[in-house]
Amino acid sequence: MTKIKLMGVREEDEHYIEMWSQQHEVEVDMSKEQLTEDNVQSIEGFDGLSLSQTLPLSETIYNKLNQLGIRQIAQRSAGFDGYNLELASKYGLIISNVPSYSPRSIAEFTVTQAINIVRHFNHIQRKMRLHDFRWEASILSQSIKDLKVAVIGTGHIGGIVAQIFSEGYLCDVVAYDPFPSEHVKPYVTYKQSINEAIKEADIVTIHMPSTQYNNYLFNENMFQMFKKGAVFVNCARGSLVDTKDLLSAIEQGQIKGAALDTYEYEIGVYTTDRSEEGLNDPLLEELITREDIIVTPHIAFYTEEAIKHLIFDALDATMEVLNTGTTELRVN
Repeated sequence: MTKIKLMGVREEDEHYIEMWSQQHEVEVDMSKEQLTEDNVQSIEGFDGLSLSQTLPLSETIYNKLNQLGIRQIAQRSAGFDGYNLELASKYGLIISNVPSYSPRSIAEFTVTQAINIVRHFNHIQRKMRLHDFRWEASILSQSIKDLKVAVIGTGHIGGIVAQIFSEGYLCDVVAYDPFPSEHVKPYVTYKQSINEAIKEADIVTIHMPSTQYNNYLFNENMFQMFKKGAVFVNCARGSLVDTKDLLSAIEQGQIKGAALDTYEYEIGVYTTDRSEEGLNDPLLEELITREDIIVTPHIAFYTEEAIKHLIFDALDATMEVLNTGTTELRVN
């Protein structure tokens, strides 16, 4: 019987792993640990490997996996930033990801957080905790339908965000994408550049992958091109945003507030419990304590539907490699 090792398994994953295992009559072994040089030997005897890896893999690990006869790693996420694809190929490892597992979950969360910022949710909650129930100018808001929304990146997620704002809230939606989608065109007016899309928008939400070419794309210069008082939403990748520049733009009043589900230094912090040892990250501390910023730990995707798709698609890709030598989801 085929045997697959899954690492980085969370409690909520187990039900869907067992469901997939029973449906496919494949033996699975689950571990909560991340793959490291210290535990890589535990992969011995398995045919396939699936990870939810946030820590980068060393060349020693790639080499050892090759020696153990492993020919693939199925990453259970869309992002695969932590993998060195050249090293993986050098040691005969096919890396796969799950590029689209619940775009609607992420889109719904994006819209929710944008509205929370517009409606001063953090400030209202603080007032409620202080038993201050007054109506005052600091919590006065705008109707969402009167706002212009800029969606930067109109793939699976951005396209649904555009649709929700357009059909659900009757917003005027503009967008930028180097490859405009015919499916999204009914909901947006495409612009020729990011600058053109953001300059009149009340809400700017970004939906693009992280690449070597767009690191800190949203920096001081970009924020100065925003409409004064705009809201910024990042449920994409932390590396797209220079956090210090974003804070400066908010301090200056150039940006009204932000909703951030990703953070440039989140690796090694998000998904962990730091309630006892603390953060040791003044930048993240400032983000969390501000009323004009909503910070969440990369959970926009985090629904039952998404977990099932992540598990099933990753394990299906594993079997595809074992049976055919490749998979449509490979990234190297």
